[in-house]
Amino acid sequence: MAALKPFRALRPAGPSAAEVSAVPYDVVNTAEARALASGHPLSFLHVSRAEIDLPEGTDPYADAVYTKAADNFTKLKRSAPLALEEAPSLYVYRLRMGAHEQTGIAGCSSLQEYDEDIVRKHERTRKEKEDDRTRHMLTLKAQTGPVFLTYRDSGKIDAMVETAKKEPPLFDFTAPDGVAHTIWRLSADPTREMAAAFGSVPLFYIADGHHRAASAARARDQLRAGNPKPTGSEDYDRFLTVLFPASQVRILPYNRVVKDLGRLSKDEFLGELRRFHLRENAPPSPARKGEVSLYLGGRWYGFELPAGKGSIESLDAHLLERHVLDALLGIKDIRTDKRIDFIGGIRGTQELQKLVDSGAFAVAFSMFPVSVEELMRISDEGQIMPPKSTWFEPKLRDGLLIHEI
Repeated sequence: MAALKPFRALRPAGPSAAEVSAVPYDVVNTAEARALASGHPLSFLHVSRAEIDLPEGTDPYADAVYTKAADNFTKLKRSAPLALEEAPSLYVYRLRMGAHEQTGIAGCSSLQEYDEDIVRKHERTRKEKEDDRTRHMLTLKAQTGPVFLTYRDSGKIDAMVETAKKEPPLFDFTAPDGVAHTIWRLSADPTREMAAAFGSVPLFYIADGHHRAASAARARDQLRAGNPKPTGSEDYDRFLTVLFPASQVRILPYNRVVKDLGRLSKDEFLGELRRFHLRENAPPSPARKGEVSLYLGGRWYGFELPAGKGSIESLDAHLLERHVLDALLGIKDIRTDKRIDFIGGIRGTQELQKLVDSGAFAVAFSMFPVSVEELMRISDEGQIMPPKSTWFEPKLRDGLLIHEI
């Protein structure tokens, strides 16, 4: 069974939570992070993306960036201020985005269970990204952003969450992107009861945050190597997580844009797609699994992907990669080919049209989203999903609940 442990959160004190909180470090580039943090000295982006406070053009992996992150973290503790809870607690964390609402539990999960695949994965990680967050955690001695986990629903946990939400919240604000964040701190008895209830949940699944989790495991290994008498229950043996019931998790599509049609003309490419029941004037968003919408030459088309066998082989992303991106456009490895880029579904199909109409890309593919059940099934099979298969929204924010290690 999986375990969820309370922790002593380092968190904003008083009314500063909204100013401190920031988008996850990996959903913005340096220029976007600098723009978001401009005029906001308490923004956690000064810690998570500290290159924004160094001269433009600074390598985000340079030694100076981690030194600046530590300096900014120290300053933020004083200026926000950030306060350390006196006792370990669990937290109820609700996200509202338009009509969508999801409520999870924030705490710490076991890195041993991560190693043993009780905390299950569906994505490969990249070494350079692991290197970055591992160094960031070791420099700050803290995990500053949570890993987003999901689990199969539990009526008992749901009831406890609803009870907790009747109390006054610790934080309650709406971020600039329109997402409302509300957090309740559980007192001692509800914390114990909630932790015990999670003891009957057999598995956790990483939804978003594979690099944070992998980096936490690497930071643990380095800190343990320097501890002559580890007990196995040090703070670095756990990683910061928020767990949401699967029925509440929303996955948006992860769309694709390609810079050119390779050896094919527009008419030749459309001709090749006719074997997939190509139709004109299709809607920008496909209506079901197995359908893809295509934007090319100022028009939307739709086509159907061939059926595949097996959990991975039946994913739309895999089928598109095999039958179109590789077979027709010559893109052999979507991880490394510079001709392809990926656009999160939160940006809408209008962004796809804009990118193609600008001439920066030749064609866009609008995808149908993966289901949470597909994600869990693939994780249970120990398989890896194609890159850029899932986009989770709304997203948790960095800097609200920090786990010191």
